Amino acid sequence: MSGGFTLLDWTVLVVYLLGTTALGMWLGRDQKDARDYFVASQRIPWWAILFSVVATETSALTFISIPGLAYVGNLSFLQVAAGYILGRIVISYTLLPRYYQGELVTAYALLEKRFGLATRRFASVVFMVTRSFGDSVRVFATAIPVALIIGPVVPAQYVGPLSILILGAFTVLYTYHGGMRAVVWTDVLQTGVYLIGGVAAMWLLGNGVDGGWSAILDGAAAQGKLQIIDRYTGIDRPHTLWAGLIGGAFLSMASHGADQMIVQRLMASGSLSDARRSLIGSGVVVLGQFLMFLLIGIGLHAYYAGEVFPRPDAIFPRFIVEVMPPGLTGLVIAAILAAAMSTVSGALNSLAAATLHDLYLPLTGKRQDDPGVLRTSKLFTLIWAAVLIGGAMLYRNEGTPVVTIALSIASFTYGGLLGAFFLAMLVARATQRDAIAGMATGIGIMTFVVFAKAISGWVPALAPTLAPFVRIAWPWYVLIGTSLTFVTGWLLSFTHAAPADSAGASLASRSAR
Repeated sequence: MSGGFTLLDWTVLVVYLLGTTALGMWLGRDQKDARDYFVASQRIPWWAILFSVVATETSALTFISIPGLAYVGNLSFLQVAAGYILGRIVISYTLLPRYYQGELVTAYALLEKRFGLATRRFASVVFMVTRSFGDSVRVFATAIPVALIIGPVVPAQYVGPLSILILGAFTVLYTYHGGMRAVVWTDVLQTGVYLIGGVAAMWLLGNGVDGGWSAILDGAAAQGKLQIIDRYTGIDRPHTLWAGLIGGAFLSMASHGADQMIVQRLMASGSLSDARRSLIGSGVVVLGQFLMFLLIGIGLHAYYAGEVFPRPDAIFPRFIVEVMPPGLTGLVIAAILAAAMSTVSGALNSLAAATLHDLYLPLTGKRQDDPGVLRTSKLFTLIWAAVLIGGAMLYRNEGTPVVTIALSIASFTYGGLLGAFFLAMLVARATQRDAIAGMATGIGIMTFVVFAKAISGWVPALAPTLAPFVRIAWPWYVLIGTSLTFVTGWLLSFTHAAPADSAGASLASRSAR
């Protein structure tokens, strides 16, 4: 056992942080305008986009929280990952082609073409709020292993904030200077680093348990921890066959078809076929990643002999800091930071893009190639960095796996966004009023559902009434929200005359054919 963070570990970690930051800043040296800053003028190869999507979707939560899920449970989360692939396939042949019909920079420009500017703004603001909350939680999660490192030398009250600031400072530097080109290529590097870290963890666990992985898997099988398929048909458990395949598919459709952070990467591809290859291929790679990190959780359960931990998210970081040999500890901590930095950099770039293109440019009448707009783009990057870092410092964990919290935050608004896109494609008579009312209804009801448990705690008298909502597992949130949004907009479309044929209405008719 190494028992701590050595000078060699610090050297590895610092070299990685400085190297990644320098690479990102160097990649941004030839930027010409805001389009280059946000979609790299669509000159990035498909395989780099694939790994960038994987790195963004992975984040520090996969590295930290997914092993914790397997430690306290089994491999049933793979059912959700299988649903992710199904959702990607649907988006690849429905929404993705629409994004390549014109020079779009944000996903919500498509809603403007169909409904109007107000719909675009509404959807963009929903994305900004969701992304800022969800990624604040992700930044907080990354502070867990960093806090274990600096805890012995930093007063306890400063450990969390200092960990968050360290992560934020390096990420902001290369995102600010490098834009989308820096985000994608550093993602490719970061993917390699955290995959090496995951493989190293599996090797150490195999050596650290008598009998190696054969004994680990035999013991896990005897305890039912290798179970993948759960045929339970209720909606109160998250990792079941139907919740995974159906709920996971809708979550993936929303996150990869209606979330600016992923869509922006896909629009940096050179063609629609390249974007499809990147999108579907990323789902297969993510499934493999989830399997690896879940197996790490199985290995940790054997290594610690089933010891009960107060926080599942702290199990793997403890193993990294206390067990891994010098040098490797630094590499794996760098891997966790790599996963986090890739997600945070992508969030900053996409939030800045949405702010500039969906709000700032329409309000000011400027064009993205106007002098000074590139500087404004970078200013928005700094503003959103302050929001994410500040939100991470305010967050408090109470024992729930952080991955569940982050996915729940995204889920209660994703349905509203995805429902609006389906309404745009499938209901020709729907208007802007119908779309906004549908989104507001879906998001409003799902906000109530997501926070039903908290409301029950605040007002105990309401607990029996809210019990059915509390029992709904998070994978179903997007499906319910999408259905509420779509049905509301569809019904409202019958309260007025059908609109005259337009570019927007033709989008729906083309999609229906």
